[in-house]
Amino acid sequence: MKKKFLAAILSAGLLLTGCGGEKTSSDDKSTFTYGTVAYGVAMENAGTDPHNSYSGWSAIRYGIGETLFKFNESMQLEAWIAESFEQVDDFTLKIKIKDNVTFSNGKKVDGAAVKKCLEHLIAVHDRAPKDLKISSITADGQFVTIKSNEKVPALLNYLSDPYGCIIDVDSGIKDNIAIGTGPYKAVKVTDTQIDLVKNENYWDAVKPKIEKIIVKSITDGDTLTMAMQNGELDAVQGLPYSSLQLFNDAGKFKLSQAETSRVYQAAFNFKTPVLQDINVRRAVSMAIDKENFTKVLLSGNGEPAIGPFPKNLTFGDTTVTAAPYDIDAAKNLLAEAGWADTNGDGYVDKEGKNLELNYLTYTSRQELPLLAESVQASLKKIGVKLNVNATDNYKTFLKNGEYDIFSKAIVTAPTGDAEYYFTSHIVNGAVDNAGFYDSAEITALENELHNTFGADKRSDIAIKMSQKILDDCALFYAAHLKMSLVMKSNVDGFNAHPSDYYEITPELVKK
Repeated sequence: MKKKFLAAILSAGLLLTGCGGEKTSSDDKSTFTYGTVAYGVAMENAGTDPHNSYSGWSAIRYGIGETLFKFNESMQLEAWIAESFEQVDDFTLKIKIKDNVTFSNGKKVDGAAVKKCLEHLIAVHDRAPKDLKISSITADGQFVTIKSNEKVPALLNYLSDPYGCIIDVDSGIKDNIAIGTGPYKAVKVTDTQIDLVKNENYWDAVKPKIEKIIVKSITDGDTLTMAMQNGELDAVQGLPYSSLQLFNDAGKFKLSQAETSRVYQAAFNFKTPVLQDINVRRAVSMAIDKENFTKVLLSGNGEPAIGPFPKNLTFGDTTVTAAPYDIDAAKNLLAEAGWADTNGDGYVDKEGKNLELNYLTYTSRQELPLLAESVQASLKKIGVKLNVNATDNYKTFLKNGEYDIFSKAIVTAPTGDAEYYFTSHIVNGAVDNAGFYDSAEITALENELHNTFGADKRSDIAIKMSQKILDDCALFYAAHLKMSLVMKSNVDGFNAHPSDYYEITPELVKK
């Protein structure tokens, strides 16, 4: 503990000094300095190119890119770059682009520019082609018409995903910098920092007010906390929940929170022989003390999760059920599966081998290692040995299959629709289906969902899919997270949003 504290002090000291050793300051009202745990290589969003992995999240969060439509505080769609749309038929969507929108380089955004952007997106992105199912795009003036080769009832929602940020494809991506339409433009991008300046060509009536934005990746919670306390930063995202109480002084700080669909989940690897037994998976799921994790380790800044979606969504936790926390019942399930502690070492065994599982997670989302420790302690109570590997190099272990359980934090409904989560994490062959879960019922329900229009009908199908995941114990869900932004009291227009997007906006100001 002392070594970690000393390292945090040294890190903070490095942050607080420039190349000449002088202390930096965030007192300048023309500059906004923002520290966050949510930017970096481990999150697959280092950079600003929305067509590369999850870098669209950085583009949209930091005011660089904008999508055709956006989500309001109720996660309902409203126009942004687009002015209106027409659902011509089940396969055709016609969108009108606002006439006054320009890229940050001054180039006008018309139908042709949007067409080029979307065509490039589906040519190079890993998830977008599977979501959008686009067969052709045509442009005519300010209109762009999109035809899909299947029904895509959630097409507008998908186009509002961060990968849907409209960028100037003709300008290309230079030094990880994309040319978007947002109130700010990037001038320098590294794996740990983005420097932005005001977009003088911003098209909207509300103009950006800050001259310069500095986004710093600070993934160590202690370092982030001290940097905010010492006055280096104007605002922070991702403080350890135990640190939030340090910023209760209303005269110095402000807190903005929003309920989000970010969930801490863990996928069982179905290629692991012992986990192919549903009794083992269910026993592990029933041993997880979600209440303790949420109340103690998250300091109450979250809700124990049942399924993938929070209760404030119509297809969320109030609609599904999971096996309850029950240590005795979990032990009985293991016994039924033939696992017993025959040598008195505290761990159950079968055919001379202990039930030992390898748990993989990463450290850049700082509550994940805490969850790993909690799960490790819980499983010890039922005689399961858990080996924890918490590393930001987790992709190597994923690629090599060196894990039995993979835990991550994921925003399950960033598009306000459930299908995003199922197609990216659950269906067979999904990009992020780390457990290799394969269910014929899920496949059939996803096909039905993909062809169903109407929010209520889609919610009903999503509930069935969530319940099937829980019945199969394919994953366990620990907690739904609150989004928390802490800022100095002189900062306005910086608000947490349920979608986990839209952080840097034209409304941002320092008084």
